[in-house]
Amino acid sequence: MKRLKLAVIALFTLVTVSNVNAQDENNPWVVGFGMNNVDFYNTSDFSEQIKDLLGNRDWNVLPSISRISADKYLNKGFSLQLAGSINKIETVVAENDSDFLYWAVDAIVKYDVNNLVGETGWFDPYVYLGGGYTAVDSSGEGMINAGFGFNTWFNDNLGLNFQTGTKKGFADEVRAHYQTTLGLVIKFGGKDTDGDGVYDKEDACPEVAGLKEFNGCPDADGDGIKDSDDACPNTAGLAAMNGCPDSDGDGVADKDDMCPNEKGTKANKGCPDSDGDGVVDKNDKCPNVAGPVSNSGCPWPDTDGDGVLDKDDKCVNEAGPASNNGCPESVINEDDEAVMGEYAKAILFNTGKASFKPGVTDKLNDIVEVMNNNPKATFVIEGHTDSSGSAPLNLRLSEKRAIAVRDYLVKQGVNTTRLEAIGYGEGEPVATNKTREGRAQNRRVVVKVTNKK
Repeated sequence: MKRLKLAVIALFTLVTVSNVNAQDENNPWVVGFGMNNVDFYNTSDFSEQIKDLLGNRDWNVLPSISRISADKYLNKGFSLQLAGSINKIETVVAENDSDFLYWAVDAIVKYDVNNLVGETGWFDPYVYLGGGYTAVDSSGEGMINAGFGFNTWFNDNLGLNFQTGTKKGFADEVRAHYQTTLGLVIKFGGKDTDGDGVYDKEDACPEVAGLKEFNGCPDADGDGIKDSDDACPNTAGLAAMNGCPDSDGDGVADKDDMCPNEKGTKANKGCPDSDGDGVVDKNDKCPNVAGPVSNSGCPWPDTDGDGVLDKDDKCVNEAGPASNNGCPESVINEDDEAVMGEYAKAILFNTGKASFKPGVTDKLNDIVEVMNNNPKATFVIEGHTDSSGSAPLNLRLSEKRAIAVRDYLVKQGVNTTRLEAIGYGEGEPVATNKTREGRAQNRRVVVKVTNKK
């Protein structure tokens, strides 16, 4: 009896200095071997029962391994324990008043109290509730078990267990009693596939060896950022750059920096733009003079100095107002303009086609002569139709007829830059389309001067 008392005192001393690793999903199995003490109730007064238990007046202990247990972790701090125990009962009420065999098979559910209070770092207590079958001498019955216990571990697998609780039946075949156990426990079953010291169930990268501080995931480049969060896992970098380097220190990671060795801006993907024109220096043909993107960063020229940039100037080498697209304004003879308008009325086409009717080319030649007499004038050739047929078809037909007139004039020597051909379809009638005469007036070609004052 004294040896058990000393063991209990040693256990409480050990608890205060041991590191505790609770049974959990990483090491789900625990087996235990130890001794057990049986103490029968001799009073219904709970305080007297406790005094009786602690006073060692009727302890029954076998000085050998008398209890074997196996625990399986379930989930969220719960585990299931199956245990078998035997004992020799020599004291029920008074010392040495009995001599019979005690045995029990129990199944209990344990709950780790640390799930409520948090890990203590040195103490792993639990409570339990369950039942089993207990036999004393020739009598036996099912009994309810309840109590508490704790584990303290010497290392990750070996520890010491203390457990005490009460057993109470309903058939009065076995007297209610306390059973207290003390023994060694061995924890096992954890799996560490990659051998990095982090169990698979806690290892975020169970197939690849890693570091505990990264839950088992690797940091290949050693920059303090685990590979799964590292945009450049094989090159040491900065946390601010998601693990990537920034060689020029411009705040743009090298992998995204179009100019990794020249300090630039994020807006320009790490490249500099010295003149601030929106064209980075490496693409800017005039890096020190601001210019538009459309001209590769160089300013547009104005060859004739008329204020109209060459890109918009239809007369690059002749000064003219912007209102006339940079070309000098010209005045066409009014008589010529009137004559040309009359000639245009005689431009007739074959029905539904863009081919001219006989005799039309003579009138077109007369128009060419008028245009040649006014070399600075520019013209628009408008094609119109009546409403016969579909609108899309009429639009295409009017365009083809205007183009046919323009192409003929160009072949006769009129510069194409002086001519513009537009088809209006049936959209601008000059007469009603309900009569034959009206429709005939609407099928027309009009030639207008575009640059007269």
